[in-house]
Amino acid sequence: MERLILHIDVNSAYLSWTAVDLLEKGETVDLREIPAIIGGDIASRHGIVLAKSLPAKAYGIRTGEPVSHARSKCPSLTSVPPDRTLYARRSRELMELLGTFCPCIEQVSIDECFMDFTEYQTRYDSPIAAASLIKDTIYHTFGFTVNIGISTNRLLAKMASDFEKPNKVHTLFPQEIRTKMWPLPVSELYMVGKSSAAALKKLDIHTIGDLALMDRQIVTSHMKSHGQLIWEYANGIDNTLVLTEAADAKCVGNSTTLPRDLTTRQEALPILLSLSSQVAGRLKRHGLLAKMVSVELKYATFVKVSHQMQLPQATCDGKKLYEAACRLFDELWSREPIRLLGVRTSKLAEAEEPVQMNLFELPRTQKEIRADRTLEALQERFGQHVIKKGW
Repeated sequence: MERLILHIDVNSAYLSWTAVDLLEKGETVDLREIPAIIGGDIASRHGIVLAKSLPAKAYGIRTGEPVSHARSKCPSLTSVPPDRTLYARRSRELMELLGTFCPCIEQVSIDECFMDFTEYQTRYDSPIAAASLIKDTIYHTFGFTVNIGISTNRLLAKMASDFEKPNKVHTLFPQEIRTKMWPLPVSELYMVGKSSAAALKKLDIHTIGDLALMDRQIVTSHMKSHGQLIWEYANGIDNTLVLTEAADAKCVGNSTTLPRDLTTRQEALPILLSLSSQVAGRLKRHGLLAKMVSVELKYATFVKVSHQMQLPQATCDGKKLYEAACRLFDELWSREPIRLLGVRTSKLAEAEEPVQMNLFELPRTQKEIRADRTLEALQERFGQHVIKKGW
């Protein structure tokens, strides 16, 4: 299965998050619709512009310039000081929501992240359909917008998310590089700053396509290792992996927002199986065993419920987690349409710690253990869907 990477970037994050917060508190004017910035105090003429609205951008106001300069361009400019606590909370809420679609997330800044969506793309009609659902869910849940770029690697996904804004989904697959990326000014290529663009201009390189088609040796002879890097980027070459954070010491789990509401048990079981397998895989990667399993449901009405049970013994076995999840699901489900399903484990212990044996359960044979390890190795390399147990 070909890799599928999403890059999610909040549109003018600080300004958007502040605007939503003020509207929730009763403000009638949306900062995003007037010339406005997030930055220092205009009255004291201190600070720089941290974020700007589109109407402010129309006045030529740039992120990073002194607030006093911004005011000279637009005397009626509205300025609001930054609220770091608010931004941290909004960022955390966003990542938690994104985790319900795909747990393979690498947050690279307060307002952007990469998602390795490879193993989740088959749940949706298309990558664009998945990204559009994520984008719209973010807006309807929080009131701010994001751009989402889609491709087979991080670089191209990030480049795609920088195309037309706001509130857009864009693709930049390898076959689209020539038409969508190469005509752009070389200064728009990731990792090409002002000094690099100036150096490239001396080589008569003005567009990303010019750089991609230039002899690599010429570029590297002038710009050393950085020239090699940006030449590869111009050709869409990037093998960087999406690195997720280590497992939480208190809980390991996974949940997913479904592309359409589930209404039958038969529809829910494969999702519970997939979630249980993924949770088991994460437990094993981090050398953990779980004593508690919980299942979480969110109905189409957005009502969220959960139920948990303690296992006879701590485990990281996906079959046992799945069996417990099915039992919890049957006890919990009210027969209403389901929008989200989640499986979580807690009461974790290191796998090296002694575990109380269950007298009524036969120990696993070495053959079973080897088979499990082989299956996990194949799934780790080729994805969760390459092979499955016949439970």
